[in-house]
Formats: sequence, C-alpha cells, structure tokens
Amino acid sequence: MDRELYFDEQQLKKFRIYTIFTKIFTYSFLVLLALFIIIPFYWMIITSLKPTSEVISQNVTFFPKNLNFAAYKEILFGINKIPLFSMYMNTILVGFFTTSLTIVSVIFAAFAFSRLKFKGRELIFSILLMTMMIPGEIFVITNYMTVNILGWSRVPEGAPLIDIIGNYAALILPFVGSVFYTFYLRQTFRQIPNELYLAAKVDGLGDFKYLFRVMVPIAKSTIITIVILSMIGTWNAYVWPSLITANKNLFLVSNGLNEAFRGTIELSGPNSVLNQQMAGSAMVTLPLLIVFFILKDYIMKGVSRSGIKG
Repeated sequence: MDRELYFDEQQLKKFRIYTIFTKIFTYSFLVLLALFIIIPFYWMIITSLKPTSEVISQNVTFFPKNLNFAAYKEILFGINKIPLFSMYMNTILVGFFTTSLTIVSVIFAAFAFSRLKFKGRELIFSILLMTMMIPGEIFVITNYMTVNILGWSRVPEGAPLIDIIGNYAALILPFVGSVFYTFYLRQTFRQIPNELYLAAKVDGLGDFKYLFRVMVPIAKSTIITIVILSMIGTWNAYVWPSLITANKNLFLVSNGLNEAFRGTIELSGPNSVLNQQMAGSAMVTLPLLIVFFILKDYIMKGVSRSGIKG
C-alpha cells in the first residue's frame, strides 16, 4: 500500500513538473510571438512622433525624446498634404459594395452547397475548393485584360462620369464572391439541424424564407466575421488598385499612401520623410485596429462556430 502511494506521489510530482514546463514553454512562445507582432506597430508609432533630426540620428531611441506631431500636421496640412479623406471615402465605398455583393453571393452559394440536393453538388464544390490552391496573382493578368477591354482601367483625371463609374466597377467586381468565405459559411450552415429544414418544408416555408428567417440569424456571427474580413481585405488591397487606377482622386488608402510619397522617398539625411511615412501608415492602420477591437468577439464566435465540425 505504501509502495503504491509512493508511486502515485512520484507520478503526481512528474505530472506537476511537466505541467509547469509546458506552461512556461507555451507562455514564452506566446509572448515572443506577441512581441514579434507588436514591435513593428510600436516602432511605427514612435517614429511618427519623432522630429526629423531624431529620426536621422545615429543614436537609436526606443521612445521619442520630445513628442512631436509635426509629421501628422505635414501630411494633413503641409506641402506634402495627403488627401486622406478622399482615400478613406474611396476605400469605404469600394469596400461597401464589394462586401455587400460578396455576402449575397456567399450566402446563396453556402445555402445551396449545404442544404439543397442536386446532382454533382459535391463534385462542383470540390472543384471550387481546388481553386483555393491557385495563387490569386495568377488571375491579375486575365482580370486586367478583361477590364481593359471594357475600358474600365487607368481612367485619367477629368474623364467623364461613366468612365469613373467603370473604374469603380473594376475595383469591385473582380473580388465579388469568395470560395473561402463560401466554405466558411457552409460549415456553419451544416451545423444547423436538418430537422429544422424538414419541419420548415412541412409547414410550407420556402427555401428563401427558411434561409433568411432561420439560417441567416443563426449564422449571424459567421456572416459578421466575413463582413469584417472582406472589409479588411479591401482596406489592405494594393496590387490590383495600383494596377488599374491612374486617377489620384480614385486612389484607395493603400496605393494612395504609396503614390503620395513616391517622389519624396528619402529615408536618410535632413530631407528624410520617414516620420511622415510612418504617420501616414499609422493613420491608415488605426481604423482597422479600432474595428478589430470593437468586433473581435464576433470574429471569435464566427471562427469557433464554423470550426466545430465539417
């Protein structure tokens, strides 16, 4: 009996030591990962708050000696003034229509692949999933050729309204719909008991009414997550807007910020604009951070709900 108790105590001791080391390793890894993500943002903020003399100094400082908001004043009101307001409005406009059309297409596609039974459903969905392995950059050339034939690309300043609308369409339409978002929402729809669908059919409820009265409210967290991710994708888009937009009045925040500093990129010397670049980057990044922290609970709920079962 004593020997068994001794072995039990030894095993308990080993388990406690193992648990302690596991927690130390886990939290150390998480801290390092957090620092790896946070430090670039921190460096961006402190650089934007430094005067030019401190930015170009050989003595590296991890906090501004004197807080200086001159970089923010310069990009808002100075010689290098950046039209942030129009860039914000363009990005919000493109993001709104892209996200709205994407949500509509994703909801209908996810409902069809999760509830409706038709011949070849699994084969078609498998083919769609296979396209996720193709890099998005491959479609850039064909998309550009398409919008160029339609006359929607590289609209110059002073162009008629119809061409400007076409340029907005070129920014929106290529990104309407998403296989990943369809798969993401389909997983949530498949968790809804099929008995609800059968009961709705018995009660005479059509597919559209069942979709919007039952499935969409249940999948609200996942749909909100898709909205957030789609807006973030539009906000961060750079390659495609830079390729098809020539009119500075149609720039989004990503390519607009780059174009604003294209002729004044000096990272060293007395004419350095590195602090202004960091200030512009901070002002572009801040809305995303605010949206994320406000709606992060919906993202967590959406991820957990869609990942329970396949």
